Amino acid sequence: MAQSLSTGSGVVLDLIRSGEATTRTDLLERLGWSRITLARRLEELLNASIIMSVGQLDSRGGRPPEKFAVKPDSGVLLAMDIGGSHSQVAITDLVSTILAVDEADIGPSQGPAEIFEWAGQVFDHMLQRLGKTRADVLGIGVGVPGPVDVATGRLASPQVDGQWDGVTVRDYFASRYGHAVLAVDRDVNVMTMAEARRGGVGYRDIVGVKAGIGIGLGFVLDGAVYRGARGGAGDLSRPRIGGGRLQRLETIASGAVVRAELVARGYKVRTGADIVELANNGDHRTLTLLEETGTTLGQTLADIVGLINPEAVIIGGSLAAAGEPFIRPIREAIYAGARDFATRDLVVERSGLGAVAGLTGASLLAQDALFAPDRISRLTHSGANSLALANV
Repeated sequence: MAQSLSTGSGVVLDLIRSGEATTRTDLLERLGWSRITLARRLEELLNASIIMSVGQLDSRGGRPPEKFAVKPDSGVLLAMDIGGSHSQVAITDLVSTILAVDEADIGPSQGPAEIFEWAGQVFDHMLQRLGKTRADVLGIGVGVPGPVDVATGRLASPQVDGQWDGVTVRDYFASRYGHAVLAVDRDVNVMTMAEARRGGVGYRDIVGVKAGIGIGLGFVLDGAVYRGARGGAGDLSRPRIGGGRLQRLETIASGAVVRAELVARGYKVRTGADIVELANNGDHRTLTLLEETGTTLGQTLADIVGLINPEAVIIGGSLAAAGEPFIRPIREAIYAGARDFATRDLVVERSGLGAVAGLTGASLLAQDALFAPDRISRLTHSGANSLALANV
């Protein structure tokens, strides 16, 4: 692994992106560099069209300080969120503002070749509508419903569907966007990261739940995604009644379980959105099943709340769109099962980003890879005057 360029431009960019320091004065205070060194690094970032001056801040007197921000229109990012039965794709600018979005009722059972071919065709169509080309794509972020080796982008085993075991996602994008930086992570990690950074409240310790046809659990601890030793953190199980081997949570509390119960009673249900539609129309059977599922999920989460002591439990995924009929039993079961200290000031609520949480997180994932400090320091040190000139 390359040594970090501790006085490189990537360090400056990291502070600007995070909002921790966006003026020369703030940057100097945080970095402890000389004015000449900082001026050179800012010039490198400006010359490469990575940052821009966004005017001057208000001040109490004297000349207002100049403020710097990432230049959002120097390229685009592709975001993809693969769900258990529903997948979304989006194009965003370089600060993860969504410019175009599309979706389809497809999931892992269709296989990676079909899903990524669909995504590639939709991306090309959306790029054309935006007046962009494949050359404008600088980064790609993908959320998948299973564990990932984030260092290589290879999907770990076992996945939800065996067709995905050992898949290297880059292979499916190389022919179209081989020049772009690519990052892959578990879909619930991506969603939880988005809630922490863009959810509007600024929580640093979150348990994120993606409740759809499957169930995923993600953690942001002290502001960073926690993935575990092999990328599998959050794969929950529960004891069976009467003992025996543990059963995976998704086999007793998930959209798949609700769907199976409804189908057995003659309902035509395929996706999480179908379940939510029934619930929103007041279907008693569906509401009862959602309440039972929420209660079981909350009982399991109570132990997690006691173990991690988060600020918030954020519920996302397609089932969260049912609102309080699903969120309330989760909340009540957590509060009933966890100790008072763990639930003091605890927030249990629906995702603030809603349906675009996964896409926002996937774009942030791509953004982090594109703007990795070492990468940016090497890029600007080489004299490149554009992010699009090299994939370093």
